[in-house]
Amino acid sequence: MTRKKIAVVLFNLGGPDNRDAVKPFLFNLFNDPDILGISWPLRPLIAGLISSLRAPTARKIYAHLGGSSPLLANTKAQSNALSRLLNEEEDEYQVFVVMRYWHPRSDETARQIQDFAPHRIILLPLYPQFSKTTTGSSCKDWKRAARKIGLDVPTTTICCYPTVPGLIAAQKEQVKQALCGLQLDSAPRSRPRVLFSAHGLPKRTVAGGDPYQWQVEQTVARIVVELKDTPDVPDFDGIVCYQSRVGPMEWIGPPTTGELTRAGKDGVPVIVVPIAFVSEHAETLVELDVEYRRFAQEQGVTTYIRLPAVGVSAPFIGALKDLIKEAAGSDTSLRSCEGLRLCPQEFAHCLQ
Repeated sequence: MTRKKIAVVLFNLGGPDNRDAVKPFLFNLFNDPDILGISWPLRPLIAGLISSLRAPTARKIYAHLGGSSPLLANTKAQSNALSRLLNEEEDEYQVFVVMRYWHPRSDETARQIQDFAPHRIILLPLYPQFSKTTTGSSCKDWKRAARKIGLDVPTTTICCYPTVPGLIAAQKEQVKQALCGLQLDSAPRSRPRVLFSAHGLPKRTVAGGDPYQWQVEQTVARIVVELKDTPDVPDFDGIVCYQSRVGPMEWIGPPTTGELTRAGKDGVPVIVVPIAFVSEHAETLVELDVEYRRFAQEQGVTTYIRLPAVGVSAPFIGALKDLIKEAAGSDTSLRSCEGLRLCPQEFAHCLQ
């Protein structure tokens, strides 16, 4: 039997690799029409203004991380872990990384894949919950880059996997350990509050048919049900909330900061779960660990526990492997963790 060559492309956001890269990284981000919905030629002008204004603050954020983003290194660690599992299989897999707004970008990775000459390409966004601003944008940019160099290979896109068992298992186990590790007060007010914090979106994006918020809620609902069904897990309140708001637009909520304020008033311990981030980066290591921790203390929260992203945990990497194997054995161009379409039809921005 012929051994097939399969290229797996992991999509992620990207981040600056040095201080001088901060401003061009921000420009690339805000010049994306799926992020800043303004037509050309006005969009690059606005993106240039926003990136100039935000660069000083962003440099201070990345200074907490040694001046650069750890996202590429963490994504490569996931790529390596996935490669080890995949190459236990009969076919030859090679895992590539594409960052949307910094290197390696779609154009350079597409050329590497062309040299690899695969029989099939599988696109796997490291965003479990679909949004046109993340997975949608990455897929469009990939298609542009592949078309530009004539890379015409059968391709399957794994559009979303918000309830894939390995992701749920990895998150559930972390929350379980944190809950069991808390020294709980016997008073009712001491019941811990688990804040499942996801990156926010403008309300108008969701109102326009983006399934992201619905998918985040599906992830959390599955984790909460499994925790409630697990013996010896202390009782808790689970809440979905959203972070990382920028700009004057109205965003989906409740905001994570608002829930921290409420937890302080209620006198309850807080466990923060980065539910839509699978790798550590500025939004977890600085926003949650530094800024929100300080804010929580100011609001009277005495116990603030931030759980790590799932990263290279065995259940999560195993789930990615299973998704890839299912895609490799399918003749469809688009798949979710449920096979075909996952989202209700009302979500027009779904790729399916």
